[in-house]
Amino acid sequence: MIMKRIGRMIAAALSVCMLLSACSPSSGMQDGQSAVNTSGSQASAPKSGDTSLQRVLDAGKLTVVGSGGYPPFNYIDDSGNVIGFDVDVGQEIAKRMGVKLNYVTSEWSGLIEGLRNSRYDAILGSMAITEERLQSVNFTTPYYYSGAQLVVRSDSGFTDPNQLKGKKIAVATGTNFEQDVNALGAESALYDDDNSTMLELISGRVDGVITDRLVALEAKRKMKEGDRFQLLGKVMRVEKMGIAVNQNDTSLLNKLNEIVQAMHDDGTLTQISKKWQGGADITVQ
Repeated sequence: MIMKRIGRMIAAALSVCMLLSACSPSSGMQDGQSAVNTSGSQASAPKSGDTSLQRVLDAGKLTVVGSGGYPPFNYIDDSGNVIGFDVDVGQEIAKRMGVKLNYVTSEWSGLIEGLRNSRYDAILGSMAITEERLQSVNFTTPYYYSGAQLVVRSDSGFTDPNQLKGKKIAVATGTNFEQDVNALGAESALYDDDNSTMLELISGRVDGVITDRLVALEAKRKMKEGDRFQLLGKVMRVEKMGIAVNQNDTSLLNKLNEIVQAMHDDGTLTQISKKWQGGADITVQ
């Protein structure tokens, strides 16, 4: 009797196993499809290598972005073309890569997100290298150096940056200059670009502007009513400007670093700087 019971139990177990085996191919297919949908590749396939440099070469163009409102680095001329120091640097980099430059513009506050979503190959728009940004993107070696500068109207009566405590200071949205406003104990007024901040200062709607020192000097020289600007105090802090690249694009980053270093070594960056900065070389510290 006992042996018969054991036999029936074994037979039942075998029947369950056979049933589960018959169902398992369908279940396995769903798991495999789920893995493909979430990872983009079969689990058994090797992860594809970095092809970012080849992507640019195959496209025949290097697409970079800047705000388009940051003279003399990148801005729109009367003919609607983007020109400036950054654009000339990009033209030379693209030439050395054997491709054309495609320089596009977008709002500063969205540049990093656009780069992370692969809308551009790089940000070449006078972006300072910071620890916070390095959490999201990689940077090349610096291609120029500058610093934060406070600008007021010459008739404002201000003689010291500390007098701006509690006052309204205009800065471009998403820039590091907000921290300089906070350091002064002032209130930030945010705008799309520095054309807007400078116009607000001329109109008297803000008490000051904090921007790049070189941008401030350019505005003072060339902007209508720019002679009303006064650079108040020394440079607040030095910034290193690099070309931002998606963190997945290692081969492109390496190539850009190679070219930027060569442009430092052969004096090309110095020549471009002198063209746009009144003879000054901003490519060395």
